[in-house]
Amino acid sequence: MNNAQDTKDMVRAKYAEIAQQDQATNASSCCGAGGCSNEVYNIMTDDYSQVEGYKAEADLGLGCGLPTQFAGIKPGDTVLDLGSGAGNDCFVARHETGEDGRVIGVDFTPEMVAKAKANAAKLGYQNVEFRQGDIETLPLTSNIVDVVVSNCVLNLVPDKRKAFSEVLRVLKPGGHFSISDVVLRGAIPDTLRASAEMYAGCVSGALQESEYLGIIHDLGFEQVSVQKRKPIIVPDDILSRHLSAEEIDAYKASGTGIFSITVSATKPTNVTGQAPADKSILKAACCGTDSNCC
Repeated sequence: MNNAQDTKDMVRAKYAEIAQQDQATNASSCCGAGGCSNEVYNIMTDDYSQVEGYKAEADLGLGCGLPTQFAGIKPGDTVLDLGSGAGNDCFVARHETGEDGRVIGVDFTPEMVAKAKANAAKLGYQNVEFRQGDIETLPLTSNIVDVVVSNCVLNLVPDKRKAFSEVLRVLKPGGHFSISDVVLRGAIPDTLRASAEMYAGCVSGALQESEYLGIIHDLGFEQVSVQKRKPIIVPDDILSRHLSAEEIDAYKASGTGIFSITVSATKPTNVTGQAPADKSILKAACCGTDSNCC
């Protein structure tokens, strides 16, 4: 993509289209990007069918994990879902928070927000709300959220450091996140990364896993842990749109990998508001001259 705004415009347009597709079309796609493979049912998503609180009508097959599985949501919590789509993870979170909790979904695409609101209205949920907004500038005040979840969304955000800074800002001190996302190990071919379909399909926007986790560490999150990792196998009929047969063979032999990871981390109890630019500034702010205290 040419720049961050081009990327955002493409993602908004693509996910507006997805919001208006039927579930069967989404289910046969790669992360909802379109009917892009004859070899797979869906190359990303995990099975929600046994998850309590799951509502099939809100599942567009756009995820790459089960972030709520590791989120430790408690009754009465305030939960934020980044890239809430039609409301799937919000409704699962609502089951965990109970009627005394609060669930907020934020999505970039007006059509998705409208779809989620309609689903919540049908279910009669009074403590689930949906807002249109940019994850890089969340429409929430600071220090109000107990748990942040997200499912295969941050890889679509151009400035991932800014997105995680916003997660840090809105979390209460001691709050935590559980995020499922797509990461890379090794370099995938440029022709794949340049494809708008693959970008909307949650692959081309992915960072190297080490860089992704490095951002989380650098911003000062604690207890960073990869709870789950699974390989994502891109079928040959997708690869063949971007690579020659020889390039496909070389790609498979290279050891390059595309993975879904679910990562969790906690906001320090003595930090409020926006994250500093790097961890050294965070240490100076909370520790003074004692660099070992945090």
